[in-house]
Amino acid sequence: MKINDIAKLANVSKSAVSLALNGKNGVSEKTRQKVLQIAKENGYVPRPIVRADEISGQNTKAFRFIACTNEGIVTEQYESLPFFMELINSLDRHTDAAGYSLMVSSVKAENLFEEINRLEDEQKSAGILLLGTNLTAEQIKLVANIHPNLVVLDTCYGMLDVNFVVMNNMHGAYKAGEYLIEQGHTRIGYCSSESRMYNFDMRKKGFFTAMDEHQISVADEHIFVMSPTLIQSTPEFQTQIQELKENLPTALFCECDYMAISVIKSLTELGLRVPHDISVIGFDNILESQVITPELTTIHVKKDRIALLAVEKLLREINQFETDKLKIFVDTELIERKSCQPFNQEVIENNPKLVL
Repeated sequence: MKINDIAKLANVSKSAVSLALNGKNGVSEKTRQKVLQIAKENGYVPRPIVRADEISGQNTKAFRFIACTNEGIVTEQYESLPFFMELINSLDRHTDAAGYSLMVSSVKAENLFEEINRLEDEQKSAGILLLGTNLTAEQIKLVANIHPNLVVLDTCYGMLDVNFVVMNNMHGAYKAGEYLIEQGHTRIGYCSSESRMYNFDMRKKGFFTAMDEHQISVADEHIFVMSPTLIQSTPEFQTQIQELKENLPTALFCECDYMAISVIKSLTELGLRVPHDISVIGFDNILESQVITPELTTIHVKKDRIALLAVEKLLREINQFETDKLKIFVDTELIERKSCQPFNQEVIENNPKLVL
């Protein structure tokens, strides 16, 4: 039995099953007990990811996954976020297939160098898989000086002599912009994260490249800023939408799925229908994108492929002494669901009534 089987029996998402099995926050106690009971009845025995403090001494058959937490994107609860959870699970699976264990460590970004040095002194790893989502080039250079075998995930700095594996953010956001234009939308809005990082900056660049190529301008009042890590209706966004009155965008691109789901919830509370009144497209294709109503059209990030390429690169550095540094961009894929539809002039002429 696999996690997917338990998810079907419990009628919950795979991420909810993973949270329940690993004792993480993010699921109700009722759901946790239901998942654990199904797992027990069907003889499911998970192979836990190895925590760094569970191993002592030298272990040259272990990779260390490191996340640097702060108050932005990668908070101390980052493992409960679907994107990071899926990425870590994929890394664990490919590491195991290669005969290695995966040690998972979280360190404070402000003490990055000291904490990673301490971890490596206490338990030497064969290589480091560094989550670079919220890191600067200078911080990554520090880590590169600690361990010769390093692959950085989820960001990229082309000027560094370091391995990077990241989704092609520009490609995905460009495709999202083109998709909305092909659907006939010209009054398109942009939902931007209040916390900035490489991925979001590249998505913005890709999206606006598509707009520029089709001579479409995004009005300042159609740019909205919100949290990238919370799923909830957003009063500030709702106020902006209400103030637009007859000048509503007919479609919105959101820099991540969490923002897109929050947008759908916010619009629904205002009496606006997605996609009939406003189409919404996200980015990441997290599991929750299939749970929201309507199901979210989004850009799929191939997290499993990213994990595989990162592990393979580390193995080549260890086993074949490969020294060439690589910058690997993994293209994305548009997933068409139900939150977008072709532009309908009739909807504009019969402007939807907002709940004030």
